[in-house]
Amino acid sequence: MLTAYIRRAMAHAKYELTESGRFFATIPQCKGLWAEGKTLEECREELQSTLEDWLLLGLQMGHKLSLTS
Repeated sequence: MLTAYIRRAMAHAKYELTESGRFFATIPQCKGLWAEGKTLEECREELQSTLEDWLLLGLQMGHKLSLTS
């Protein structure tokens, strides 16, 4: 269940290259979730790791999983 949720959430990720040359990413449906990295791949990996932590914390707090298209 979590793997499928993570896969679906990552499909909604938005990436941008900042003026400093670093990549910045968010998943708009996951409020407050963001990551950055030197390369696009590093940014993507950091975003997924942050998403996993964000999900675990939310579940511990009793939040329900939902991801709108």
